[in-house]
Amino acid sequence: MFWKREWKALVLITGGFLTSFYLPVEGLAAALVLPGPVVESLALARWYAREHVLLCLVPAFFIAGAIGVFVSQAAVMKYLGAHARKVLAYGVASVSGTILAVCSCTVLPLFAGIYKRGAGLGPATAFLYSGPAINVLAIILTARVLGFELGVARAVGAIAFSVVIGLLMHLLFRQEERAKAEAQATMPEPEVARPLWQNAVFFAAMIAILVFANWGAPAAASGTWYTIYSAKWYLTLLAAFLLGGVLMAWFQAGWRRVLIPGLAVAGTGLGFPAAPLVPFTAGVVGLSVATATDDGELHEWFEATWGFAKQILPLLLPGVLAAGLLLGRPGHEGIIPSRWIAAAVGGNSVVANLFASVAGAFMYFATLTEVPIVQGLLGSGMGKGPALALLLAGPALSLPNMLVIRSIMGMRKTVAFVGLVVIMATITGLVFGALA
Repeated sequence: MFWKREWKALVLITGGFLTSFYLPVEGLAAALVLPGPVVESLALARWYAREHVLLCLVPAFFIAGAIGVFVSQAAVMKYLGAHARKVLAYGVASVSGTILAVCSCTVLPLFAGIYKRGAGLGPATAFLYSGPAINVLAIILTARVLGFELGVARAVGAIAFSVVIGLLMHLLFRQEERAKAEAQATMPEPEVARPLWQNAVFFAAMIAILVFANWGAPAAASGTWYTIYSAKWYLTLLAAFLLGGVLMAWFQAGWRRVLIPGLAVAGTGLGFPAAPLVPFTAGVVGLSVATATDDGELHEWFEATWGFAKQILPLLLPGVLAAGLLLGRPGHEGIIPSRWIAAAVGGNSVVANLFASVAGAFMYFATLTEVPIVQGLLGSGMGKGPALALLLAGPALSLPNMLVIRSIMGMRKTVAFVGLVVIMATITGLVFGALA
């Protein structure tokens, strides 16, 4: 039984999350006289737990688990597999970020899901880069805040990056990809439990929950984006209703299993009308209980979801702590002073662009936070070339992201992927800086 087998891991992960969520950073700093970088490390971990884990990572885990259980391997191989048409595979992977407002950590379970289902290394790494780099909100915000030229350069550069990086990863590891393609060619065609369009509606509902729950406030308190932001929790609730209906109609969930998270959301929503995170959490817990206690494919969905959570979460916390210790949070200092970074990335030299790429690759950016950070650095003298290099390397990579990627596809592929992102960001920054 799941609870008897996994209770220790569940207690440790839940305990680590709750400790981070309620961490009394200010009290510890005052009582223990902690150094500034240590305070920033703890503060970043608390912020990450409060703002990112429940709303971003947990829905992403459920989506990744659903990919592993409900998406046929034949479908993955058809569009992203080693035998898929290259134009189709890289086209699908390179624009995937336009519908996913995710960061470098939230994309990890989604990447793990398609990679383990048989996606080729090239399309899978193209998706891994494009997911956090090309989301439409970030591109629009970049154009509005940092200028139209930088916004367009980021959009074009990110789409081109994902394709080129994917192709280069495929070429670098073509022997392994050839063996993978041969193995896929001998696999029998799996049976399909339901039509593709029903799975598409199922995933659309979950992606809508992920996107609307994380919809950030736009700069202007008016217009279409602000209207969506004002209604984000109602839209999230509508998506949750759609998900419940899909589970009952096409996944044999039964009304009782859908009623469990529904009542949890309704009860906590009435009790905590000003704290939408509470009913959202109740819905997640309710869905977890409903799927974990099922005897069929819903239980398989929960097991796959839990597997991704157990693999990824223990690696993220040390990575976030290390990133906060070294680089601090926006507006706060870590071990490396921000003025050093601003001084190092002025002008448009090779060193400035390379430094921006490397610093961005190791620093953690939540979705959209890179824009105000770059805005501040530009105000401190950062060149436009290094700014683009940071925008292309930063959102797609982070220290926590690298740790998890290594556990999914190994050290050699991770080093190659990180190196390609840094090198290409540097070159693109140089070109843009010379033209700007």
